[in-house]
Amino acid sequence: MEPFKVHILGCGSALPTLRHNASSQVVEVREKLLMLDCAEGTQTQLRRSHARFTKLSHVFITHLHGDHCFGLIGMISTFGLVGRTATLHVYGPEALGPILRGQIDFFTHDLGFEVEFHPVDTTRHAVVYEDRSIMVESIPLQHRLPTCGYLIREKQLLPHIRPEMMQAYQIPVSQVNNIKNGADWTMPDGEVIPNSRLVRPADPPRSYAYCSDTRYLPSLHQLVKGVNTLYHESTYGEDKIQSAEKYHHSTARQAAMVARDAGVGKLLLGHYSSRYEDENVLLHEAKEVFENTYLTNEMDVFDV
Repeated sequence: MEPFKVHILGCGSALPTLRHNASSQVVEVREKLLMLDCAEGTQTQLRRSHARFTKLSHVFITHLHGDHCFGLIGMISTFGLVGRTATLHVYGPEALGPILRGQIDFFTHDLGFEVEFHPVDTTRHAVVYEDRSIMVESIPLQHRLPTCGYLIREKQLLPHIRPEMMQAYQIPVSQVNNIKNGADWTMPDGEVIPNSRLVRPADPPRSYAYCSDTRYLPSLHQLVKGVNTLYHESTYGEDKIQSAEKYHHSTARQAAMVARDAGVGKLLLGHYSSRYEDENVLLHEAKEVFENTYLTNEMDVFDV
């Protein structure tokens, strides 16, 4: 099975600390690198993670608070310095488009590659990117300004060839793709070998949902139902639920309620308030509701 991993570059909230960087993640899926949010310092974290700059093809910004996008122009500028030529695709709220274009025009010269901006309607659940192997959907969230999360899904995979059967029936390698796509094999004497004997079932497609800054949404579980891994912001504990309501954030317990109601495989917590010196208090609150919960920390890597 090909890797489907989440690399945590930053998991803190707006106030910078010496313990946590602000929000950014890289998702490694089907030989692609996709970035979710790009806070200040992200390009340094990207180097620490040993992810290859050249493989990063798409950046998805959830909203226009600085702790989710201040690192974008710096990273783009660095990509120009290291000789990037491939187009970088940036997705985010419509208002990001003219801001990003103005920054590129002012701060960079002879960039050497194209930056293509794709506006996202943060009020709609829709497919915003799709290729042969994955699709990315927007997840409407509710924060203090237009915000959406993103859901990354693998498409249905092809079945696995059974090499022992290929050898037994002396089927040439040139037929592998045909058989993966459902073809039977006809022997020289006319006997038909059914496809079901030549392949093993495909691995089930995997999915990852990234729900950044949002107040608790009781209906959110419907959009992330059954995903393998859910990241949900958990800025506060129950001791600060009034702050969560005031600033349109969620508590760790509320994040766990979404995970439980959605029937996800595992829950990742992040976007911690700087007031917590030990995030285990958030972990314990979430585990009371949804046991398979994990804290995120910089340079952690999670299998989806």
